[in-house]
Formats: sequence, structure tokens, C-alpha cells
Amino acid sequence: MISASLRRAATVSAVVAAAALTLSACAFSSEGPSSSAGVEEGELATLTPGTLTIATGDPAYEPWVSDNDPASGEGFEAAVAYAVAEELGFAAEDVVWVRSTFDSAIAPGPKDWDLNIQQFSVTEERKNAVDFSSPYYVTAQAVVTTSTSPAASATSIDELSEYVVGAASGTTSYTIAADQLGTDNLQVFNNNDDVVAALNSGTIDAFVIDLPSAFYLSAAVLDDGVIVGQFADSSEGGDELAFVLPKDSELTADVTAAVDALEADGTLAALEQEWLSDAVDVPVLK
Repeated sequence: MISASLRRAATVSAVVAAAALTLSACAFSSEGPSSSAGVEEGELATLTPGTLTIATGDPAYEPWVSDNDPASGEGFEAAVAYAVAEELGFAAEDVVWVRSTFDSAIAPGPKDWDLNIQQFSVTEERKNAVDFSSPYYVTAQAVVTTSTSPAASATSIDELSEYVVGAASGTTSYTIAADQLGTDNLQVFNNNDDVVAALNSGTIDAFVIDLPSAFYLSAAVLDDGVIVGQFADSSEGGDELAFVLPKDSELTADVTAAVDALEADGTLAALEQEWLSDAVDVPVLK
């Protein structure tokens, strides 16, 4: 026979279990995790309270992230991310890095990060699916090849359009290449690693990529790499790179304010000087 004390203990256990299930159902509803769950007054509505989750690509390339290790804070975008985190009130140890593909980051739908940084250019089309912060850098797109490629001697857009040129899909590099060079001789690749491999194998004669990456790849990755030239800036001053946030994120205004503050106090300019190369000597293709 079960004693009265054991019956009371069983009843208490059942109540506790029921309460736990109720709380669990609230925390993990069918709508997915809530970015504001557990947020106290004055605390930013991050995915995990007290933690800022930042995503970048895998791999993340130089000079944006050094040695594919964003947590080191080395490389322009890694350094900018930590500067923004500090401006938002997060210590370095409160920043958690995750990885995402470029395409998934700018696609509609829920995200498992608060911010994403991997050379996203701001476009009106992308704004339909995600939010952007203020731009932290403005760059141009450049054409890279090797000294032994026939494209190395090209001095104009017309000349380049005669060669097979590659670019990564879903990027501004591809958009610019298609717009400036046409699509007849344009080959599309999954990522920049595949683009570089295609040039090394002779599948393409040159490729288009952002100018800072062009400096790094031509100097440190390619054998006898050269930058043929850069495309002229747009009327807005170039390709604006910004943080991506989930659509209608509660953090968008705060991150924008943080980027603006870093622009105003000279931090972004100092980081640019530290990590990115000077583009003065690169000819503009016409």
C-alpha cells in the first residue's frame, strides 16, 4: 500500500512537471524563438539575453577576417563587429560567432543570429527581405587575373568583355560583371574559392570581386596575381557594405546608431586604414 506521504510527493511531482511543460511550450512555440524573451528593461532584445550573436561566412576571407577566425577580432569586418558590439554595451566575451551562407542570410525568414557581416551591399531588393544598418564601408568592384592570362593586358570594359570572366553567384560582383561586361562570357560559381580555382585551372580568364579582396588575392593567394582595374563608383559613391539584420529587427536602430557613432568618432576610418589597402593606383575601367 502506498503511504499518504508518498501520495503527496507524487502529487507535488506531477504539478511541477505540468508547470515545466507549460513553460517549455511557451518558450518554444511553433513560431520559433523570440528575440525579446526574457529581456529586462534597458536590455537589448537579442536572440539570447545578454549575448550578441554575430554571423559571418564560412570560410570568411582576408582582409575581412584573418585566418577564418572572427573571434580573434583580426581583419576589417571582425574588428568592426567588435567595435559595434562594444558600442552596444557588449563585452568581447559576450559576443558569440556563428556561420551562415551568403544567400541564406539575405533570404526571408527567421534567423539564428542577431547580426550578419560578410560584405553585404545594400540594395532595395534585399531590403524587402532583411534590414540593413548604416554602411560601415564603401568599396568598388575590381577585375583580377594573373600576369600570364590574356586578360591581363585589357585596359577597357570592351576589351574585357571578350574574355571569360567569373563571379560568385548572388553577389554584387556578379551583378556588376553582368551589367558592365554582359553575360555571354560570364561564368557563375558558388563562392569565391571556386572562382579562384577556376582562374588557376584556366577555366576563366579573370574574375570580379570587391577591391579589398582583390588586393589580398592578387598579392597573397594567386601566383603572379594582378588587378586589371576597378569599375567606376556609382553616383552614391560606391558599393555600400552594411550589417544585415532580420526583417523588422528590434536591433536595427541600435546597430545603425552604433555604426554612425563609430563613423563620427573616426573609428571606422582608423580600422579601414589598419586593415584595408589603398586603391589610388588601381585604374578605373571605362
